[in-house]
Amino acid sequence: MVNLGDVFPDFEAETNKGPIKFHQFLGDSWGILFSHPADYTPVCTTELGRVAQLAPKFAERNVKMIALSIDSPESHNGWIKDIQSYCSLKGDFPFPIIADDKRELAVKFGMLDPDEVNAQGIVLTCRAVFIIGPDKKLKLSLLYPATTGRNFDEILRVIDSLQLTAKYKVATPVDWQSWSKVMVVPSVKPEEFKTLFPQGVEVAKVPSGKGYIRKTDAPK
Repeated sequence: MVNLGDVFPDFEAETNKGPIKFHQFLGDSWGILFSHPADYTPVCTTELGRVAQLAPKFAERNVKMIALSIDSPESHNGWIKDIQSYCSLKGDFPFPIIADDKRELAVKFGMLDPDEVNAQGIVLTCRAVFIIGPDKKLKLSLLYPATTGRNFDEILRVIDSLQLTAKYKVATPVDWQSWSKVMVVPSVKPEEFKTLFPQGVEVAKVPSGKGYIRKTDAPK
C-alpha cells in the first residue's frame, strides 16, 4: 500500500494503447489511476463512459487519466466499443487502460476486492482511485467496493481543492465548490491576512471566543 505523501511507485505496464512507464506517462501533469473489476461489466461501463465524457474537464486541470483491470489489451479494445456505443461517445477513447492480467499491480497497490470473485474463482480488482501530483506523490486514495459506482464529478471537485490548497494557505470546508469560500489554515497569523488575503478575511464568532473559523474568497 502507498500512503498519502509517499512517492507513487513507478512501473511499466501494457495498455490497450501500447506499453507505458507510469512516471513518464504522467510527465509534469497531475494523474488519476483508477481500477475497475472487469471489462464487459455494467457498472464499469457507466464509469469509464463518464470519465471519457469528462475528459475535457480533466484536461483543463492538467490531469492525465489511466484505468486498470485484470483483462487483456484486446479485451479492453473490444469493450471500449461497447462503452462508446452505450455512452454515445465519438472519436478516439481519451485515456489508456492498463492490462494487469497477472494482477501484479492490483496486489502491489491493494486494489483487490475479496468479496468480488469471477466464475473462475479469481478475486477481481475493486474500484480504487489514486490521485498523484506533479511531484509524483500520492495526494488522495479512495477504495470503493465493486457494487458501488464512483462519482467522478466529486473527483473533479477534489482535484480543484487539491490544486488550490497546494498553492495557497487555505483549506476547503464541507461540500466546498470552486465558487464558494475557503478556510484560512490555522498556521496563518492575523497579521498576515492583508498580505496573503487582500480580498479580506471573515472571522466567525463562536461561544468559545476563539477565532479559529476564518473564511475568505477563494484566491484566483
